[in-house]
Amino acid sequence: MTETILLTGASGLIGRAVHRMLRERGDDVIAIDRIGGEEILACDLSEIHRLYEFAANATAIVHCGAISGPMVARDNPYLIVQSNVVGTANLLELARVRKMRRVVCCSSVSAYGNTPAGLDLVPEDVPLRPTSVYGASKAAGEHLLDGYALQHGLDGVSIRPAWVYGPGRTTDCAIRSMILDAQAGRTTHFPFGRDFYRQYVHVDDVAAALVLALDAKKLPRRSYTITGGGYITLSEVARTVKAVLPQADITLGDGADPVDDVQARFDISAAQRDLGYRPRISLEEGLRSYAAWLAARR
Repeated sequence: MTETILLTGASGLIGRAVHRMLRERGDDVIAIDRIGGEEILACDLSEIHRLYEFAANATAIVHCGAISGPMVARDNPYLIVQSNVVGTANLLELARVRKMRRVVCCSSVSAYGNTPAGLDLVPEDVPLRPTSVYGASKAAGEHLLDGYALQHGLDGVSIRPAWVYGPGRTTDCAIRSMILDAQAGRTTHFPFGRDFYRQYVHVDDVAAALVLALDAKKLPRRSYTITGGGYITLSEVARTVKAVLPQADITLGDGADPVDDVQARFDISAAQRDLGYRPRISLEEGLRSYAAWLAARR
């Protein structure tokens, strides 16, 4: 059965993939973004009257609109708060007033911060201790959703993706740098990361998880972590890039990424059990699709 979905951040990396999936299966999508475009209505999350106007017939929300990572707007923390916290509050209130069926919010593993020492596998219920304003804004959005659920009965869920890559990603990303440098004949050098673990997930797997959360009949939890299933060092990422692009010349130094959290492997069994989530795109397959997209843009 199809329904009318309000999709925020529809021009963004994850929003575009969600938009495509919902449209392909026949849903009526009210796609909005701060900057409009083809099939996308221009609407900032602060424009409350426009939100209510556009969402007149919506029965659920998939909320992907946000400052999209700790590397974005680093010098403008107030903008992050306005977009990610106040914007989320505006949507939750819209859903409450309109008695919508469900709100699915795209959060981030940045909400965790550095994961607790001694854990080999990190469940969703560990304390959130974000180390950036971006991470704090995502944690705040999750707590707001929890409050609306407990006090007002709003059916909502937060999905926490790991590092997202794939066609459409234009912001800073180690994978993006490695691919672009290889395609341009440049050497990639990071003064860190040889033994630094990072968890990547392809954008299409994230979009699939959000749609699964939208469709689930019952959600035993209000937060789920989503990864690509791997837990690998940047050295291993570099080797996979070289397998896809043999001309790649990548060197890495020792130590952790100075602007990233140190995180143990995330447990995705809750998403597998409750949502039916399975990461379907291997790193090599995802790198090939991303490299092709980046090459076409050149």
